[in-house]
Amino acid sequence: AITPAGKDVLAHARRMLAEAGNIRAYAANERGETQGRLTLVTTHTQARFVLPPAIAGRPVSSRAPLMRSCSATSEGEVLAQLAGGLADFAVVSTAGELPGGGLAVPLYRWRRVVLVRAEHALAGLGRAPTLAELAPLPLVSYESTNKPESSLRRAFAAAGLEPQMAMTARDADLVKTYVRAGLGVGVLAEMAVSVREDADLRALPAPATIPECTSWAVLPRERVLRDYALELLLALAPQLHRSDLKRAVAGHDSPTWPHPPTWVELSQAITN
Repeated sequence: AITPAGKDVLAHARRMLAEAGNIRAYAANERGETQGRLTLVTTHTQARFVLPPAIAGRPVSSRAPLMRSCSATSEGEVLAQLAGGLADFAVVSTAGELPGGGLAVPLYRWRRVVLVRAEHALAGLGRAPTLAELAPLPLVSYESTNKPESSLRRAFAAAGLEPQMAMTARDADLVKTYVRAGLGVGVLAEMAVSVREDADLRALPAPATIPECTSWAVLPRERVLRDYALELLLALAPQLHRSDLKRAVAGHDSPTWPHPPTWVELSQAITN
């Protein structure tokens, strides 16, 4: 086992390695180097539906030649990987609370949708179903809804209702597969539903009492990010300013971040 003195030595060694990495990143930025590796850890929904258009929309010269996106099951796993030094930054979502584990930068806001087959009774409702209308139905959503702290479960509990979770899945594609198979009514992130790819399904707004979520970039504090990492962050959140990001990450400032746009506003900015 490592002795207390050994743990102190390891802590100092990690700080030295981190500073050495900062010096290399700073020098590479000063030389205008575009070569390197960017490791981003996030959940499946972000990796599958948000990152590709943001990356593709950037000039080829500003893309990191070696980019790796590590997808995890939950926000907790994402932040654990970030804390373990396995990523340059993380992208997570929360329903109101500020994520821990580093410097949290708000990217955009999003809501959930209710997804059903075209022949389902809710398909022609023409409005958001209420929690009372959803409560007796078999629901299909993310695995995170199994946790008591799930914002979806909390919304039902606040109304004195208990959701009937028929199936849960790690990713949105599997949720949609279960909906298509007739196993239940889907409740998932709005960016996971495409007018083109999911034309056989019907999407309704989720009840307004299910809280809005915010997606955040969580950055290690006092870390010098490569310029291409900053470019990706700015693609994901065009309302941010490069100078604010660089000062905040370096620990020189605690800015008041601009109010994040909605997913609809951001997706239009990315694709236009």
